[in-house]
Amino acid sequence: LWRLDKMLRKACDSYEFTGVFTELVRQHVPAESVEEQWDIATLESSLAAEWGLTVPLQKMLADDPNLNDDDILERVLKAAEESYEGKVAVVGRESFGGFERNVMLQSLDTHWREHLAALDHLRQGIHLRGYAQKNPKQEYKRESFTLFQELLESIKRDSIRVLSHVQVRREDPAEEEQRLRREAEELAQ
Repeated sequence: LWRLDKMLRKACDSYEFTGVFTELVRQHVPAESVEEQWDIATLESSLAAEWGLTVPLQKMLADDPNLNDDDILERVLKAAEESYEGKVAVVGRESFGGFERNVMLQSLDTHWREHLAALDHLRQGIHLRGYAQKNPKQEYKRESFTLFQELLESIKRDSIRVLSHVQVRREDPAEEEQRLRREAEELAQ
């Protein structure tokens, strides 16, 4: 649990997207590969649909045919960081940090329940490992550790996905004041 706490603190303090986007880019643009092996169209559509990022990679490649896989990764990470910083700039780091914590905790709550159910399912069937000449206790430790790693990764991916898709707006102070007055009047009635 200390690792989970450490991960939560780190994720709440900064937008930890580098690993997620690096993994995504490397699925479509393998490291040290040639352009013929790249799947830029699918990468663009995946970035747009799954992460809410519009990065015109095909246009970039057409404009600069000398781009390599590291340049593409760098541009995707830069676009993700700019998107994040733009959202933070609208409401401020402290306010957005609170929102990040809420998203992380909501994701943790959902995935923790699923994790406990998976551990219960594992516990119910672990005795069968003895028939395969394996130590059930060691197998339970190994498989539960794998489940925990998957839990952490799921929390991180879901949190980043929500933070990528969220559209941050700041109300005009006059509009906000009018809205608060209306709410106060409704409560008074």
